[in-house]
This record gives sequence, structure tokens and C-alpha cells, in this order.
Amino acid sequence: MNMPEPLLSVDFEVFGKVQGVFFTKYLKEMSEHLGLNGWCKNTKQGTICGKIQGPKTGIDHMVVWLTTTGSPGSQIERCNLTNWQTLAKPELKGFSIRF
Repeated sequence: MNMPEPLLSVDFEVFGKVQGVFFTKYLKEMSEHLGLNGWCKNTKQGTICGKIQGPKTGIDHMVVWLTTTGSPGSQIERCNLTNWQTLAKPELKGFSIRF
């Protein structure tokens, strides 16, 4: 019998040249493609922050994207990942860009 994949939740903040390069748009599209829920937004400090939730394999893929790839034209310096949690069920539905 296969065990269901764990559902994870993690908060993130991406530093570097990440605003004005459609980072949030690409992040939303990538999250939807991977079946992840969550949100993201630009901060006044010039970073992108948010929360992603979903199956571990999708989260793992998104963590790589957030730390190394990003949107075309972005230059990621670093990504802080905090508040890792295992969830019994998703707390968020869909993926949104907040303002």
C-alpha cells in the first residue's frame, strides 16, 4: 500500500533583482503547474515574500525554482525558507498574488 505524499507548508522570501521582472506572475504560473496553493507579494524592501503549500515533490521543485531559477530577467541573491510545517490538509486554496 502506498503512503500518501506528505503535504508541506513553507514561508519564503526571495532577495535580489526580483521586482519589475514579472517574478510574481511566473511564480503563480509555476505554482499552479505544480498543483501548489499559496500566495506571494512584493515587499517595500524590494523582495518577494509568500507561502506555498502542497505535496512534498511540488514543494521541493518550487524551492529549487525560488532559489536558483526565478523569472527571466531576475537575479536571485538568496531565498530564506522558514516555518516548515507538515499539514493534515491544505489550509489555502489556489494561488494568489497579493497587493
